[in-house]
Amino acid sequence: MVDDMLDLLQNIRKEPVWRPLPEEHYKRLDEDLPYRPKDPGAVYDEFKNHILPYPTGNIHPRFWGWVMGSGTPMGALAEMLAAAMNSNVCLGEHAAMQVELQVLKWCKQLLDYPDSASGLLTSGASMANLTALLVALHHESGGRSRTQGLQQRSRPMVLYCSAESHGCIQRAAETMGLGASSVRKIPVGSQYRIRTDLLEQTIQTDLAGGFFPFCIVGNAGTVNTGAIDPLGELLTISRKYGLWFHIDGAFGALAKKTPEYEDDLRAIEQADSVAFDLHKWMYMPYEVGCVLVRDADAHRKVFEQAPHYLLRHERGVSAGEHSFGNYGVELSRGFKALKVWMSMKTHGVFAYLALIRQNIAQARYLATRVQQHPDLELLAPAGLNIVCFRYTRPGRTEDELRAMNREILMQLQEEGTATVSATLLQGRYALRIAISNHRTRMEDIDILVEAVARLGAEFFPV
Repeated sequence: MVDDMLDLLQNIRKEPVWRPLPEEHYKRLDEDLPYRPKDPGAVYDEFKNHILPYPTGNIHPRFWGWVMGSGTPMGALAEMLAAAMNSNVCLGEHAAMQVELQVLKWCKQLLDYPDSASGLLTSGASMANLTALLVALHHESGGRSRTQGLQQRSRPMVLYCSAESHGCIQRAAETMGLGASSVRKIPVGSQYRIRTDLLEQTIQTDLAGGFFPFCIVGNAGTVNTGAIDPLGELLTISRKYGLWFHIDGAFGALAKKTPEYEDDLRAIEQADSVAFDLHKWMYMPYEVGCVLVRDADAHRKVFEQAPHYLLRHERGVSAGEHSFGNYGVELSRGFKALKVWMSMKTHGVFAYLALIRQNIAQARYLATRVQQHPDLELLAPAGLNIVCFRYTRPGRTEDELRAMNREILMQLQEEGTATVSATLLQGRYALRIAISNHRTRMEDIDILVEAVARLGAEFFPV
């Protein structure tokens, strides 16, 4: 199994980025419950024949759909070791607890965040954002949200974010019981960054209308275009009105130590909380995200419990002083930290920063290629590692251009050339390329541009 997987990663460039799962394979993967044992070799053969050839594709160098990391051999091997240890990283005196604390320390150092801050590894940025917003809700409500919930509040609590924010922010508000209507989605300008003038107007209107503003969420790289909100301005507004300032930095926060984005992301150091993924721009295997909270005491107070079955002792396995169960909603927690610990020690942070800068350069190169091509149109400024563009023809309606580019996207995927995603920007359908892939080369960018132009000309001749 180890040899086969390492061979797969070594030769992945020779494979299609994606291939559809044949109908007969669906049938093979729809069996009744197996009561009797089967030879492990035969089971592994089924995996190789019916599962392995049909992945999502994000380990391939020309996978740029959504924002997905590409994984590494060391990360995969570390996952095997973690699975064999089978540690529950919730509480107690054992090495896995210390490894996660070490990884959290490194995460704080990556973002120049206070060493006194608390943190937690999560399944991803969605859970990290939810955790941070729960802390914000509890802290800004004076602790009443945990004991009384939202039932006793005379002033409805509201939070603010850009109209370009990830859907997990609204989902978090819904999960917390605030409801979607509590999320004020502030319009963006031409650069797809939040309009701070409209944000402040909305806060003032809410205060006058009897609402309770409690949090501003800034984007360190929006999901659609990679735009970075004016985080320094958001920090100033949050302090002016006494609001919690949270940053969703799912992938963009990790560009903080690059010269290109150091100034744009400096406000992360002062944020009350920040969420980001390590399985995106740190290329870790799924899944591992992180939340950091400046006020460790405020973080712990949201989740801390001391049930009888979790009594702490002076010695033995249950003697550990730190309990991750007091910093999040989960008690059962896998050993996510090991792949981060082994990968960062093996490769070193400078290698990751070089690859992040490489992806940024590739995005800028793609944007330049698009602008130079007579049949391609750049639909938004290239932000961080994301480029949005489309194939275009003079005289075509928006509906025709949308149909044209939808067909190009599906054909790119079906022929195995590249995987890109799509989005809508001001009603215009865009091919969206998010480069968070350490295997991507400049030649792959050229292949994409040539393929889009070829498919456009083939399917829609002049």
